[in-house]
Amino acid sequence: MIKRNLLVMGLAVLLSACGFQLRGTGTSQLTIKELDVSARDAYGQTVVQLTQVLKNSGVNVHMGAEYKLFLASEGETSRAASYNGSARSAEYELTDTVNYEIRGSRGLLLLENKVQVQKIYVQDSNNLMGSDQEAAQIRKEMRVQLVQSIVARLQQLTPEQLDKLQATAEAKAKADADALEAAQRIENETPRQSPIENPAK
Repeated sequence: MIKRNLLVMGLAVLLSACGFQLRGTGTSQLTIKELDVSARDAYGQTVVQLTQVLKNSGVNVHMGAEYKLFLASEGETSRAASYNGSARSAEYELTDTVNYEIRGSRGLLLLENKVQVQKIYVQDSNNLMGSDQEAAQIRKEMRVQLVQSIVARLQQLTPEQLDKLQATAEAKAKADADALEAAQRIENETPRQSPIENPAK
């Protein structure tokens, strides 16, 4: 199993070096031409791989771009999915999740969403080291899928849609600011009641 996975990953790296891209991550479907990409874990493998895929897809990834993609959080979980006859865990379900945000001018939040990948692997109680290596390899494959999922979401967005989201966010921010200012003005204009003085006896 491990050898097969390594062979698949090796072929994928070789093909990508030759300019081949998996279907669903092609450059022709990405209409966003520049993006600021960052993450809470600035040096994490997910943001590094995502940045590289976007650059390979013709996106100008740089600080100061009008729209910003921020990987707000990443999480990995593992739980027993089934048991063998001796009641020892035999199958584990692995789940990887990335919560992300897209922000526009003035840091206004335009949208937030998440992508999630799940896989099940069999743990061999007689070969725990091999099982751990296989789990690590599966995690790498899941990270690739997470990156592909984020890119697929970006493919569905156009600059026009982002502009509309920006206009909506600005209108909401202005309405919130006006409401806060009005509330503060009312509070300032409301006479404050003087403390009640007890009559002297």
